[in-house]
Amino acid sequence: MKVYFAPKSRAVRTVWLLEEIGQSYELERFTLGQKEMRAPEYTRINPNGRVPTLVDGDTTIMESTAIAQYLGAKYAPELTPGPDAPNFAMYLQWLHYAEGMIMPPINNYVVETILLPPDRRNPELAARALKLLNRVLGGVETHMEGREFIAGDFTVADTITGHAVIMSRRLGADFDNCSNLNAYADRLEGRPAFEAAETA
Repeated sequence: MKVYFAPKSRAVRTVWLLEEIGQSYELERFTLGQKEMRAPEYTRINPNGRVPTLVDGDTTIMESTAIAQYLGAKYAPELTPGPDAPNFAMYLQWLHYAEGMIMPPINNYVVETILLPPDRRNPELAARALKLLNRVLGGVETHMEGREFIAGDFTVADTITGHAVIMSRRLGADFDNCSNLNAYADRLEGRPAFEAAETA
């Protein structure tokens, strides 16, 4: 199994999950923005030239949440509630919350504060993105009251939405009055599998 990977990207989610389930893998490393990510050799595998991409035998799959669902269904049923599980709907909702709600403002904020040259950055757009990010994180803060993990026990969803929560805190989202989110992020960052993915 091969993971096309770059540090500090959504590819960390894929490696984190592989570490959680004890699945062996090899890494094909990139640096974000590296020209090789746009080379024909890679765009034949991932037409968007992005990471992560997972190659598992004859199967190639991109998009971190799709990869997580694939790995969970194929290799980690214990981390993947099925249709008859009482937390199935909750699991699906929070598995997809990251890309639907948290990552869009993160993406906009990163563009306006890191990726664009300083003379092209728009502080107003950055502030608007951060405000939206804080608002959508509020939903997670409320949901996490009395919970250790996003859908009951630790599941695949924690490697996706939990990763987005960790990213948000590191980017400077307002966690001052978010005791549930802080505890959740601390709990996830302390997992050996997460630490292994962070240092991959």
